[in-house]
Amino acid sequence: MNPRLDLLHPYPFEKLRALLDGVTPPAALKPISWSIGEPKHPAPPFVLETVRQHLDELGLYPPINGIVELREAIAAWASRRFDLPAGSLTAERHVLPVAGTREALFSFAQAVIDSERPNPLVLMPNPCYQIYEGATLLAGATPHYLASSSATGGLPDLDQVDAASWNRCQLFYLCSPDNPTGAVASLDYLCHLITLAERHDFVIAADECYSELYFDEAAPPPGILQAAARLGLTDYARVIAFHSLSKRSNLAGLRSGFVAGDARLIERYRLYRTYHGAALPVPVQRASIAAWQDEAHVVENRARYRQKFAAVLDILRGSLDVVRPGGGFYLWPRVPLDDQQFTRELYRQQKLTVVPGSFLSRDVNGDNPGACHVRLALVAELDECIEGAERLRRFVEGLG
Repeated sequence: MNPRLDLLHPYPFEKLRALLDGVTPPAALKPISWSIGEPKHPAPPFVLETVRQHLDELGLYPPINGIVELREAIAAWASRRFDLPAGSLTAERHVLPVAGTREALFSFAQAVIDSERPNPLVLMPNPCYQIYEGATLLAGATPHYLASSSATGGLPDLDQVDAASWNRCQLFYLCSPDNPTGAVASLDYLCHLITLAERHDFVIAADECYSELYFDEAAPPPGILQAAARLGLTDYARVIAFHSLSKRSNLAGLRSGFVAGDARLIERYRLYRTYHGAALPVPVQRASIAAWQDEAHVVENRARYRQKFAAVLDILRGSLDVVRPGGGFYLWPRVPLDDQQFTRELYRQQKLTVVPGSFLSRDVNGDNPGACHVRLALVAELDECIEGAERLRRFVEGLG
């Protein structure tokens, strides 16, 4: 077996199961899970109907490149959404459909990391989505964790990275809106990161799967392709954006997303995927076209999240140190106990499941930036989120 498998950490939800093992919550309470970021809003009916209409195409081998119509729909959406120069992002050269961002974020590292170069580094936020770390380790590189805290605005402080680390960096994972902090990278931040990538010759993997969940309809989060265009880099050199229908359209089970950007990187990654074999079934591709071409259901989805955040934050105000994020569907409050103890006791008393922040982070020089935080995923329907917030408030107030 690949000895690098021994380097992998248990997934946060494995740790959570072990933490809660043996805990008996009140039998009378309905369980509420705020632990897994799995959208619970209904999937758009027209997308499901499109799948049904094309089930006869399950007999076809799906093309790795994706069907032309899907690539064109994606290129058109990304160009509109991020105000890209006309014709700069093409369906043929700059876009590749993938089986959701999780699959692509992992496999992209396997294709892009040159493990024969000495001591390759992959820079990533801390805390972060654990796929970044696992992809790095299995590609033969070393994770370099950049603390994301309230002091850094919830994103890595790029100016605190030393020159030696930049020079060893081959890949930089960035998530905006961030999981779990909810921080949104400004256009200036993204441009600064691209300038660093040019100077030190590394690739940016911009995880933008939460980009369509935000609060101000007039101010959507900027994206890495948008920043590249602002800098005049219409070849999108060293930049790859990762997007998905999972959060945007409540279609997590469809496993449909795309990568877009640097045509040279896309071409090499396409070669990798020819062997990797994670092509989308054609009915899924047809349904994805319908989803990317419609914005009405996405606007409605944001409105539902906006309503939930307003209700939950109103209930929690004064009891927890928590603020509305810039985007996404997580809250990231500081808690008054050790985060693991807080999580265990909250479940024992209120049958409400959350994730300890330390499970999403790594200790660096004795510091874990996720410690004393918990992640709350407001993915359930409004009534359940309100009930969960009331239980959480009662629990915190009971701590004195």
